[in-house]
Parts: sequence; structure tokens; C-alpha cells
Amino acid sequence: MTVPGTLAKCAAALLTLAFGAAQVHAQILIGQTVGITGSAAATVAESMRGAALYLDHVNSKGGVGGQKVEVVSMDDKFDPKLTLENTRALIEEKGVIGLFMTRGTPHTQGIIPLLEQHAVPLVGPSTGAIALHQPVNKYIFNVRAPYQREVEKAITHLNTLGIKRIGVVHVDDTFGADGLAGAQSGFKANQLEALFVEKFDRAKPDYSAIAPRVAQKEPQAIIFIGTGAAVVDGIKALRAAGATGQIVTLSNNASGGFVKALGEQARGVVVTQVFPSERSLNYAVIKEAMDLVRARNLGELTPAMVEGFVSAKVLVEGLKRAGAKPDRARLQAGLESIRKWDLGGLELSYSATDHSGLDFSDLSIIGSDGRFKR
Repeated sequence: MTVPGTLAKCAAALLTLAFGAAQVHAQILIGQTVGITGSAAATVAESMRGAALYLDHVNSKGGVGGQKVEVVSMDDKFDPKLTLENTRALIEEKGVIGLFMTRGTPHTQGIIPLLEQHAVPLVGPSTGAIALHQPVNKYIFNVRAPYQREVEKAITHLNTLGIKRIGVVHVDDTFGADGLAGAQSGFKANQLEALFVEKFDRAKPDYSAIAPRVAQKEPQAIIFIGTGAAVVDGIKALRAAGATGQIVTLSNNASGGFVKALGEQARGVVVTQVFPSERSLNYAVIKEAMDLVRARNLGELTPAMVEGFVSAKVLVEGLKRAGAKPDRARLQAGLESIRKWDLGGLELSYSATDHSGLDFSDLSIIGSDGRFKR
């Protein structure tokens, strides 16, 4: 894999440090295809760091059943076609026993046939697409709550504040359609109608016509459904066009990198969350992550790091239950054996008929200090 310039060095360093790639004798291989570069790169880097935080801790104590866990990560540049190619390589050439934390709704949906063909479980896809929850897919083990729940909660919250002129801007793909369905459900539940619905191209976002139309509508709030850089550019375009309403975006953008990219426009943006606050010591799993962050001098814990950390805990629990010689079938069975497991203030259960994972959703707002406040 060749990535231009400094970003290539950062990506290489991240892969080496994040998942113990130097541990060439790792005996448990897990695959990951994710946008290390591309529009989701900032959030991906943080979620990978959070996962690495837990996996490195486990490996430092001997791994799982005496075997080290190695995550083989490949860069799909947030391109669904590359996601499919990478998945095929990880399964058929690398021989991974499971996949971990893919990112993107169309990306994850596109690899389902390969998962089914090779009976490979996928743990913790970083997407809340309802299609990955209902109907239950045998090989997908969700950790985070669905996007639709996030959007419904956001609209209900806005309505309680007297904000009723609410519009939607969404990416034109399956992720955007899923979020829009959640918005429509939220509007219906609150006896409201969307002020407008605008969509933008995923590959080449262009807000030159959308932003003025949105501003002319004078919305009190705008639900912005998209990923990373595309949402950053869209928010800046909306503000430049004169739109002053409250911006609300989803948990896939809950990262420090997203806040940094927004710059002066970050303050006051509402971001839905699917995990407890990264500063909430009331949750043992957050305290555990914070202690490891401090011990390794990694700065501050972020929401994206929490997602990676929690997803890694679920993966390891499945591996522990898979027995002495984990393979694809044993990992599948190990995950489905998890019942009312307390991973630190959050309870998770799976079964053959339920792979939904956690049922946690919340709202946060970006403060003047660039931190997410609850």
C-alpha cells in the first residue's frame, strides 16, 4: 500500500503501533479494512487508537489463552470497492478468523456475501445502519446502537426545546437513506414535517447550490447526515451562505479530528453519541480506558477511542469463549454465547437471533474548548 507524503508515514506508524504489527508471531489473526486515508481518516485513526489501547493491554498480559491477537489492517480509502477487495484478500489470502470494525454503511453491506461465503464473523462494524440489525445477519455482531435511534432522539430533543423548523441534509447512499428514515420516524413521532430534505453526492460533495437553498429556508436546526470531511465542508458552506440554525450530526463524527477540522465552526454543533461520555467515571469501562490512556501518555480519551476500546473488549471476549484453538466457527459460537455480559457499566448480550449489541444513545455539544459536553 502506498500513501503519499507525511500521511503515509503517519498511517504506517499507526498500523505498527496500534495493533502490535511488530508481533510477527501473533497466533490469532483478525482482519480490518477501513479508511486509514480518505474522508473518514481522522475518526478512523482515533477509533483504531482506542482498539489498540485495549488489544495491546491484552497482549502485554499474554494475549488470549497464551496467544497474541494481531489485527491486520488494510486501507480502503473509504471506497466501498476497495473495502470489498481488501476483505477478499484478508479472508482468502491472510486467513483471518474474523473481521473487526469496518467503517461505512455501503462498505459493510457490500462485504456481506463474502462473510456468508466463508462463514467469517465481523465484530463491531462502525456503522449504525438498521440493515445490519434487522433482519439479523448471522455473521455481523453489532456493538453500537442504530443510527435511526440517534436521529429520532435528536429530533425529539429539538422539539422539546421548541425547535420545529428542522431540515435534513444527507449523503446520497445507503447510510444517508438510513439516517433519513430515522429522521422521518422522528418527525412523525413529534408530529412535525421536514422543512426540507437535501442530498449530496458521496464521492464528490458539492454544496454550491444546496447551501443557498438551505439558508433561504431559515431553518432553526439542520440534521446533517454524512461522514467526516464531507460534513465539515458542508457545515462551513452552510454558515458561509448565511444558515444560522443549530447543526446536528451523528456519532460517526464524534472525534477530536472532526472538531479540529471544523475549527471556528465547531462550537455549538450537536453530535449524537452511542457510548457514555469519555470523561464519565461512573462507567467502569471508561475509567479502565482512561487509566490506560494515562499510563501510556496518549493524551485525552475521545468518543471515537471509546468506540474502538469497547469494540475490542467485545472481540476479546468472543475469542476467550472460542476456546484454546479459535477459528471462524468457534469465534462465531463464542460471540453468540455472550449473555448479559457487563463490560463495565454497559450490558451486552448476543444470541443466534439477536446481534444488536448495546442500546445506548445520548446527545453532546461541542464546547468552546473543543470538547464534547453532555
